Amino acid sequence: MSNLLIDTGLGVSNSGAIADIVRRATQAEAMGYDALWTSETQHDPFLPLALAAEHSTRITLGTAIAVAFARSPMALAMQAWDLQKMSAGRFVLGLGTQVKAHIERRFGMVWDHPAPRLREYVLAIREIWKAWQTGVPLNFRGEFFKLTLMSPFFNPGPIDHPDIPIYIAGVNEHLCRVAGEVCDGFHVHPFHTPKYVAEFVLPNIEAGLKASGRARSDLRLASSVFVVVGDTPEEREKSRALARQQISFYASTPTYHPVFELHGWKPAAEALTALAARGKWAEMPALVTDEMLSTFAAEGTWAEMPGLLKQRYAGLLDRVMYYLDEGGEAQQRATVLGFR
Repeated sequence: MSNLLIDTGLGVSNSGAIADIVRRATQAEAMGYDALWTSETQHDPFLPLALAAEHSTRITLGTAIAVAFARSPMALAMQAWDLQKMSAGRFVLGLGTQVKAHIERRFGMVWDHPAPRLREYVLAIREIWKAWQTGVPLNFRGEFFKLTLMSPFFNPGPIDHPDIPIYIAGVNEHLCRVAGEVCDGFHVHPFHTPKYVAEFVLPNIEAGLKASGRARSDLRLASSVFVVVGDTPEEREKSRALARQQISFYASTPTYHPVFELHGWKPAAEALTALAARGKWAEMPALVTDEMLSTFAAEGTWAEMPGLLKQRYAGLLDRVMYYLDEGGEAQQRATVLGFR
């Protein structure tokens, strides 16, 4: 997969600082990254991209992800429409469902039938965009959403690049199939292995593609991938510790147990869940064995990593982003160039 794209992220905790957003966006574009993604964790995922759009001209800008069920389709459609216009057609709308507890208890919104609801959500957004672009009356009537009012005062009107790609994220077979059926891309969860992508994600994506009469080339698979990378033993050990910590955290969530189960590690997943329930976070990384770590993460120097990932994800992913702390500028630039 010589055309594997290499992306980067704005970061989780630093995306609230205006100066940092501008620096990261201009730096990412100058280094040659293909896309800059934001996430919805500690900050809004859309506001930083407005600044990034203003201070870049080439790089793709997207959310990985924004929580769909925390917003109405109309509100989210307008945010995406404005960002697409501001970026001159470089925006990608990445959506996720989040889990029930967060939707109901953190956002105070409704949670039910997540896969059918998200499928309808995507279709509703596209109908809204169609109404704005073409002037046809808005008339979307689904099981979960009814959108039939669009007066001229609230219509932003057409834009030069109306075809906004929509990616969704997920871990179960239902959302994989939704992506294949109605989306332009799928954010594979970072908690994956090549075996899991090949034997679980792709077959379900293909089922969705078949249902809509589309081909694999019509959809891009993207993911943030675990790596153990460094040019010194100290760098490598720090990277290894971060990967163990994150793998143990994700594996403790029952929703993600199937990934461990595919490799015969169900008892370890259950043990991690028990530790998390007791707040024993510091004890969890020790349960991630060297075998588990090497299964989840490619390991090598900065110069070796592009080749390792091309080989690891050939035929599986179309674009990758490193799941690690930010490296030095020289290391990042060398790594990006290694993908070309």
